[in-house]
Amino acid sequence: MPFDVASVRGLFPTLGDGWIHFDAQAGLQIPDSVASAMNAGVHALPVDPAGLYPQAAAVADTQRNARRAVADLLDADPAGVVFGPNRSSLVTALTDALPASTWAGEVLVSRQDDEDDIVPWLRAARRFGGTVRWAEADVDGTLPTRQYAELVGVKTKVIAVTLASSTTGAVTDVAQIANHARAENALLVVDATSAAPYVRVSMAELGADVALVSPARWGGPRIAAMAFADPSRIESLSRVSMDPRSAGPARLEAEAVSGHLLAGLVASIEHLAGLDQTATGKRRQRLASSMDGAFEYLQRLTYYLVNSLTQLGRVQVIGPEAHRVPAVSFVVDGVPAEKVVRRLADNGISALCDLPSRALARTGASEAGGAVTVGLGPYALPYEVDQLVRVVASFG
Repeated sequence: MPFDVASVRGLFPTLGDGWIHFDAQAGLQIPDSVASAMNAGVHALPVDPAGLYPQAAAVADTQRNARRAVADLLDADPAGVVFGPNRSSLVTALTDALPASTWAGEVLVSRQDDEDDIVPWLRAARRFGGTVRWAEADVDGTLPTRQYAELVGVKTKVIAVTLASSTTGAVTDVAQIANHARAENALLVVDATSAAPYVRVSMAELGADVALVSPARWGGPRIAAMAFADPSRIESLSRVSMDPRSAGPARLEAEAVSGHLLAGLVASIEHLAGLDQTATGKRRQRLASSMDGAFEYLQRLTYYLVNSLTQLGRVQVIGPEAHRVPAVSFVVDGVPAEKVVRRLADNGISALCDLPSRALARTGASEAGGAVTVGLGPYALPYEVDQLVRVVASFG
């Protein structure tokens, strides 16, 4: 059945504000079901899950449901799902928990990644005396995986990489990097945040040991989750939790995430699974059907966006031929990105500019006045793309 964008738009009350929302990297619009779940959770789930009384038991049950929901999203084991306030705090928890032998070797990070994924590794390397090596992004905003054959060696202990760029949308062949990680017994940490709202993610298929996601990117609450392919690995890591009795994934949670946020997380993944209203079966099956339909629709719309922008004389799309999720960065020759974004805002279009991105810096976008970044949600329309292109074209 074709993707029903009209029905999907009806799930987002904020779309009635008259704006065109092309700022998915700042957080997708929140579906009504997620807002309702969080609102109900504020009243019903205000306590810590450690107690034995009914409210505490309800929070603990919500926590278990949230772990199962993330596991369904990532094709993982609920026993390996860790929660935290954001990605950087989870990566920091991981760096604190890893054995000291990790820092006697090398950590390999990528300039394609968001700062949330990079900075915690850099700080930990300085703190523990480790060595950091870099995988370089290409001038077209992609991350060539062939370089990993030379970068990964016997000293490599950790490889951190993103599945898709949050700025150019370029998808990384993580499975190929995983082959190098396995050969040297290195821990592969994959940030799936920018890909998870659009494509089916399977930790087994990726070959990832650890995967990270931020639910705000698909309309969920502003928290983060980190999943381990092998939950037993958690027991070999140092405890991060302040509770000496903590076990399983709670060992890496400095403190429990609020119940209303976890309720919103569950609702947001149910929302993703319901994008295809004809999908049946268990949640993982419904997710697969819904994500496939949404991705096919958004791929066509993204191609239309890229093709329309490239036909404008002064516009340069970064990596126009890249295999990407629905995110695009572009430069308008001779016009600062901030000016472009302001004119878009004057015309009711939300877009972003000058995002902190080492990959964009590699393309030379800063020398051209910066890059404009747009991200499409499942509610985006061809008409809205036309409106954006019309405004950009007004620069001549």
